[in-house]
Amino acid sequence: MSLPGFWRHVGTVLGGALGAQAMPLLAAPLITRMCTPSEMGAFSVWLGVVAVSSIAATLRLETAMILDHEAEQQRVCFSVVLYTASITAVLVSLAAMVAHSLGLPALNQQSWLALAVIGLGTWLTAYTQTTLAYATSHKAFGKAARAKVWGAATIALSQLVLLYFGAGEFGLLLGQLIGLAAGLLAATLLLHPPRPYVSLQLDGAARAYLVRHQKFWRFSLPSNLLNALVSQMPLFLIGMRHGALAAGLYALTNRVLAAPVSLLAASVLEVFKRESVHEFETLGNCRRAYRYTFKALSLLGLGPALALLLFSPQLFAFAFGENWRPAGELAQILAPLCFLNFIASPLSYVFFVTGRQKVDLVWQVALFLMTLCAFLAPGTLRQNVMWYTIGYSVLYLVYLRMSYQCSQNQLATA
Repeated sequence: MSLPGFWRHVGTVLGGALGAQAMPLLAAPLITRMCTPSEMGAFSVWLGVVAVSSIAATLRLETAMILDHEAEQQRVCFSVVLYTASITAVLVSLAAMVAHSLGLPALNQQSWLALAVIGLGTWLTAYTQTTLAYATSHKAFGKAARAKVWGAATIALSQLVLLYFGAGEFGLLLGQLIGLAAGLLAATLLLHPPRPYVSLQLDGAARAYLVRHQKFWRFSLPSNLLNALVSQMPLFLIGMRHGALAAGLYALTNRVLAAPVSLLAASVLEVFKRESVHEFETLGNCRRAYRYTFKALSLLGLGPALALLLFSPQLFAFAFGENWRPAGELAQILAPLCFLNFIASPLSYVFFVTGRQKVDLVWQVALFLMTLCAFLAPGTLRQNVMWYTIGYSVLYLVYLRMSYQCSQNQLATA
């Protein structure tokens, strides 16, 4: 693809991402004035469980559709995901309710109804991810973008309406479920994905598909699960050590810092997926796509990172209210890490392209252990976040080096 073509596709995906994020970002100042940090913290814990369990629900097989374009094989992929996501949804809800009854601190603030519908949130998220991956495999960036906008706008509007009528924490949760369902419906109507086979057990074709793409569930799945756990672990550990108020402040910080990745880096990733696969299949490496994407991400991420570093406390107090200024102080500490995450996250796809998922898994284990040490170490909330930022940033520099070697096809095959 030519460079203008690259940026044209990025622009299409970015337009959808901007639309998908515009409503939540515009609604955030209203939401923070209609709910307490504690309610935000409880909802964020629920959402964190959904984020982690939805990864397990797909076995990361939706990623395989980028490489496997044959229509019948993609239908098999949808069938496998339908089966695994349904089982995972039931197990997650049951496990959450059992954990709550046993007094697990992270789930103590959740209602029984919230725990019961964790599985529904898991299923909706997993199947939506698979449908959007199908769109990427067919370069249907525009349609995927419209589906994302519809889902995100529905989430924001539903949450605002429910909060206005006093639904509190459950209003945030129910609004999320309504928006997820709306986004999946829109994606299905726009993209017409293959209709999956419905069965109580996997047939021969499904089992063969699992064997053929075993690297995704053997290495990518545990690696991505660890990554999701690491992203949610600070929230869980902060809540346990520093209380619900601190968890709510961190939850808003994390939500705001995730916006640049969702808006820009994820848009570049959707195009980098296709270009890196094509270049690797043609040349045996994807160095050119990697280097160009690295430069683009560095330029795009520098401005937001500097703004966070210099003005976060004032921006948070202005946008969300003076009670949320401490969240801006946390964002100031996390700004360098945000910049490195913005660059490294999209480029991590090179491990899938080159078949080095095992390397990525080893790095994720190191990241998991570092996060535990950073937040279990004695100290204040700010000190824990500082150690986390330093450790994570160092590991990201190592990660970027390894991913660049993979793009040149220089690392040993996993």
